[in-house]
Amino acid sequence: MAGVKVLIAHVLVVLVSVSLRKQEVSAQVHHVVGGDRGWDPDTDIDSWLSGRVFRLGDKIWFTYSAARESILELQSLEDFLTCDLASPIRMYTDGLNHISLDREEIRYFTSGNMESCKNGLKLHVNVQPSEKNETQSTPTAIATAPTSPSASTKLNVLTYLLFIGLFHCYMV
Repeated sequence: MAGVKVLIAHVLVVLVSVSLRKQEVSAQVHHVVGGDRGWDPDTDIDSWLSGRVFRLGDKIWFTYSAARESILELQSLEDFLTCDLASPIRMYTDGLNHISLDREEIRYFTSGNMESCKNGLKLHVNVQPSEKNETQSTPTAIATAPTSPSASTKLNVLTYLLFIGLFHCYMV
């Protein structure tokens, strides 16, 4: 009977370790638009944007005074350049909004305040493929976040350690 328990524990350990090898963990960068100043008419968005790369899976965060500002996502480059705020795709008004970059595309964000838009409070985001999907290329200077395992990977590691412990208990 003890031999069967050991065999079962060993099979479970092998299955968990195989699933861990198949698990892919990718970095997700959280971009706080405008840095410390946030989304504000006094923020130099172009300077903040310089050298920054947005990748599939990243998130952009807008922090702003909901009493003074709002964020509009516009449909086209023309709307973006002319500050045509008449028909936005979405409007954000909470003062703290995060937007997942879940497709490779170009997105246009601007202040909902016409004067702020005309003064340059707008953001053009070109979402690039995630690094793991790219062919080998020269790294670009970007703001990066440390890679941290996803919750499912952490759970798999804990499960693996549990099975190792059980295996050890059965062996003793």
